[in-house]
Amino acid sequence: MKRPGLPFVFLNAALTADGKIAPASRHFEPFAGPRDRQHMLELRARADAVMAGARTVDLDSVNLGPGPARFRRLRRQRGLAENNLRIIVSGAGTIDPEAEIFRHHMSPIIVITTERVSKPKLRRLQGLADEVKVVGRTEIDFTAALRWLRAKWKVKSLLCEGGGELNGALFAAGLVDEVHLTISPVIFGGRAAPTLADGLGVKKLEEAARLRLVSMSRQGADLYLIYGRNRRRKAGTSHFLSNARQVYSDRLNNMSESN
Repeated sequence: MKRPGLPFVFLNAALTADGKIAPASRHFEPFAGPRDRQHMLELRARADAVMAGARTVDLDSVNLGPGPARFRRLRRQRGLAENNLRIIVSGAGTIDPEAEIFRHHMSPIIVITTERVSKPKLRRLQGLADEVKVVGRTEIDFTAALRWLRAKWKVKSLLCEGGGELNGALFAAGLVDEVHLTISPVIFGGRAAPTLADGLGVKKLEEAARLRLVSMSRQGADLYLIYGRNRRRKAGTSHFLSNARQVYSDRLNNMSESN
């Protein structure tokens, strides 16, 4: 079911068998098989834009670009721009100006933030990114942000690559259309290790985001799952959304204070 004015949002993540996306240090090191990276690039080749949270961009050597020439050719064959837009989400504007992404100028970089960003940080971001969009006073209004991306930047398909706080906020807002998971036979453990969808989470089962299994396959030791969203959401979603937005805002604020 299409939602007018919003892009199609699909999320991609590699998970350990205990549901972690990185160890407690939050320093990501690839743990899935080699097929996982190719799968990621194949998904990027379907997207008008690729989005990630500030900590994902800061801690990992990523540029969110389309990758090797064959994937750029694939994009052109599909009628897409050779290079996808790149989007960074940070409620307080705490993005490392030395991050790898700013060293690559293949396509526009957009930063989505809130009014909590200080004027010095806003000026710094405006010097780094092609556009900085303030959406929300203390927390990001993701529905409004995605509507703006569709209207201003013509984003019809948006790939989210985490981290857990951003994923959780998108699930809470009911904006995720499709989920791609690679599950690897690895155990990280640790209550501080990030998961697919972090934040406060739900208090009752009926508040949970509901998915339906579309496909499942095995490549080597890894499982590849694709889920679609259920069209109906259970009662209690508004409570989940309010809590998740607050936690996302608080976490970003705490990160800002620690930097």
